[in-house]
Amino acid sequence: MTSLITRDELKAAIDAGSVTVLDTLGGEYYAAQHLPGALPLAPADVDAQAPALLPDLAAPIVTYCSNPQCANSTQVAARLTALGYTNVRKYREGIQDWLEADLPTESS
Repeated sequence: MTSLITRDELKAAIDAGSVTVLDTLGGEYYAAQHLPGALPLAPADVDAQAPALLPDLAAPIVTYCSNPQCANSTQVAARLTALGYTNVRKYREGIQDWLEADLPTESS
C-alpha cells in the first residue's frame, strides 16, 4: 500500500521544491487547474511516460486526483511502485481538499 501525505506536508514539500507532484486526472481537468508545479500523468500513460518524466527512481513523488473517492492516484502510485519507484506517496484528499483550504492552483 502506498504511504499517504497530508496537505500540510505536501504544501511544505511543494514550497521547498523537494517533490514531484503528479496530477492523475490529466486532460481537461489538469488544464483547468492543478496543484502548483504538478505534472499530468493519467493511469493509462504511466508505462509510456514515466521513464522520461521521472528518470530518478528514488526521487520523492506524490500522486493526487480529485478526492478520496477517485482511484486514479492509487492506480498511478501502484504502477510507479511496480516499475521500481521507491519513494511514492499519495495525497488521498486530492485537489478538492486543497481548494477547500484556499491554497493556490495553476492552470495551463
